[in-house]
Amino acid sequence: PGRLLFIGDSITHAWENNGAQAWAQHFARRAAVNLGISGDRTQHVLWRLRHGNLGQLSPELAVLMIGTNNSGDDSPVMIADGMRTVVEELLAHPSQMQVLLLAIFPRGATPADPLRQTNEAANNLAEAWAATQPRVHFLDIGASFLDPTGNLSREVMPDLLHLTPAAYATWAAAIEPEVARLLGEG
Repeated sequence: PGRLLFIGDSITHAWENNGAQAWAQHFARRAAVNLGISGDRTQHVLWRLRHGNLGQLSPELAVLMIGTNNSGDDSPVMIADGMRTVVEELLAHPSQMQVLLLAIFPRGATPADPLRQTNEAANNLAEAWAATQPRVHFLDIGASFLDPTGNLSREVMPDLLHLTPAAYATWAAAIEPEVARLLGEG
């Protein structure tokens, strides 16, 4: 187990409930492990990684989506730095894993929401850094959750942050080609 890791906060953690059906369809066959913990910020994930969270796992790929819980207190630069530091910790692991760094998902009903704007600015900084790293692959699937005008529906994220089961299916489908490619599945 542990060929494929998912690391993050409550949004990642909820693969175990709202995302269970999509997980079973896309990731269970790959010996995937969910290391998402509700409430985590970048610094919490970093602490967990530095204190044995990976245990004896030797993953080929880690899918990381973290940072939204930092957006109420931290600047985009601080969030992007946290994302980068977590990725660097993953890259230092002996398994030589690849990292699929996902952009922080949109939050708030409209593009004018301050938390969404903070996350988007952090995403831009993280994407620019990731482009310089050979084992880091940045992917922004946020538009998959938005309507054509950039608004976020409560049918997708009831609290404008956490996903419905259908939105987990959207997430899985959006990353599936990149996950398959990075795992060398064809």
